Amino acid sequence: MARRLDVTGADGVRLAAWDFTPGTGPTITPRIARQAAPGTPPGLVPRPPGQVAGPGPASRTAGQAAGPGVLLLHGLMGHAGHWAPAVRRLTGGHRVVALDQRGHGASDKPAAGPFTREAYVADAAAAVEQLGLGPVTLVGHSMGALTAWQLAADRPDLVRALVICDMRASALGAASQRAWQDWFRSWPAPFPSLDAVRRWFGEEDAWVERPNPARGAFFAEVMTAQSDGWRPVFDPAQMLTSRATWVHDAHWDSLAQVRCPTLVVRGLDGELGRAEAQEMVRVLPHGAYAEIPDAGHLLHYEHPEAWAEAVEPFLNGVLTP
Repeated sequence: MARRLDVTGADGVRLAAWDFTPGTGPTITPRIARQAAPGTPPGLVPRPPGQVAGPGPASRTAGQAAGPGVLLLHGLMGHAGHWAPAVRRLTGGHRVVALDQRGHGASDKPAAGPFTREAYVADAAAAVEQLGLGPVTLVGHSMGALTAWQLAADRPDLVRALVICDMRASALGAASQRAWQDWFRSWPAPFPSLDAVRRWFGEEDAWVERPNPARGAFFAEVMTAQSDGWRPVFDPAQMLTSRATWVHDAHWDSLAQVRCPTLVVRGLDGELGRAEAQEMVRVLPHGAYAEIPDAGHLLHYEHPEAWAEAVEPFLNGVLTP
């Protein structure tokens, strides 16, 4: 279960945050994907008409000084609900909030953007401040990890610690962007059913080397029913714009400016190679390293128990007074 909190991001963009903390007041039975309003991540708790955003009376309310917390930032094309399997395995008394970043999940998808690094970082800062999470421990996956370490570099007053999950600091190169453009064009959208989504992304996609049910499930969670079938809740063109800044630019300088304790986590079959991950740890003033065997890029989603085992000791260490 998670409860929705509304955040106003940069340029007035409306962002949806989801509080996974146990005991945050009365809960609402989640709607299934077919009944949810477009853009509502499956498995998360929508608000019924007329309900005020935020936790119930027994919980911390947005804007109150609630003490340090954990903010989870998903990767490109993801949504806050992708953290749910891993968060359920955390045993510490952490206040855990996940943010749907602009262009994703239930957050706004402004046609004119911006979808810049500055906008994503400003949105994350707004979530920390408006939800009373600071000084926060930021946990980011892929694009969300880059946002997290850039916020830690820009606003050290807001950030207590950092977890980087499978994100490179080096530039990917223009060929990567062209490959992604071709990949989006190859999608047989609209999909006739969620089973078709799971099958294509888990088995039939040319980028899949071997059957990967977790990948199929990941993409099924970011589809919404429309009149002609199932389509992604995000705009692929906006996703290309969002990733352009790490395709063409390296981010070693901002990584070196992170002064808080930082854990770099990679899956052995992920996109972050071991040599680059260890170099990232070396560049970080207070870096540590962990890896998850048998995990790919979606390490927290594919292997939530192993991810929690790798991350929880670090969280407990930085959040214990």
